[in-house]
Amino acid sequence: MDTKIQVLIAVALGVAIALAGLMLLRPGREEEPMPAPTTATTFTVRIENIAGEDAIVTSEGSTAPFVLSPVAWAVHSPAVSLLMTGISASGMPLERLAEDGNPGPLVEEIGTKGGVASSGIVDTPVGADGPGVLTPGSMFEFQFTAMPGMRLSFATMFGQSNDLFYAPDPPGIQLFYADGTPISGDVTGMVFLWDAGTEVNQEPGLGSDQAPRQAAPNTGEDENGLVQLVNDGYMYPNVLDVIRVTLSPQM
Repeated sequence: MDTKIQVLIAVALGVAIALAGLMLLRPGREEEPMPAPTTATTFTVRIENIAGEDAIVTSEGSTAPFVLSPVAWAVHSPAVSLLMTGISASGMPLERLAEDGNPGPLVEEIGTKGGVASSGIVDTPVGADGPGVLTPGSMFEFQFTAMPGMRLSFATMFGQSNDLFYAPDPPGIQLFYADGTPISGDVTGMVFLWDAGTEVNQEPGLGSDQAPRQAAPNTGEDENGLVQLVNDGYMYPNVLDVIRVTLSPQM
């Protein structure tokens, strides 16, 4: 190839590369941070009791119905936690929910915290005439409006226990993706069975101090433990076999 032609090609390539570099550095391109999404979304949350009739089988060979208490819920910033693990819940509002299925004191406490956008109680199953527990085949539903970045937390007592409850991890359930798109669908995998550590555990479905059989609220033996994932040697149903939690944003 002629030497002059080779020089012209090299110069042209150099100019093209330089122009491409200038385009990448030009203000207003990818190096600028994306603005935070600001669109509020209304969600419907459904908590279903999908347990079968034999979800709880005792050491005596008997069965007990799987029941959930009314729900305390909150929509909040990531800096706020409905559930504080590794601390004592004795004398705290969480004790009343975990031992007796009463969400009222916990929701009252939540309402005093900064960073909480909304909170409430769900105590009437869908289609029921009035408040009650969640029995197999029934469901709770509630709605709220949230901004991107907010999370959902809730707690409901495992009825056949002394002080166990279902709830997400302390950060709560993420409601939006990073780009602000609302999350939709089954989020049950983010829900766990917790031990409030306030009352000594008895075998689920048999304990005389458990909610369905106790003589009065708050009558079991004090445990003086800490809030943690349940680990007491008893057998409990897999969360995914007894509960289904779904998010349905209004698009």
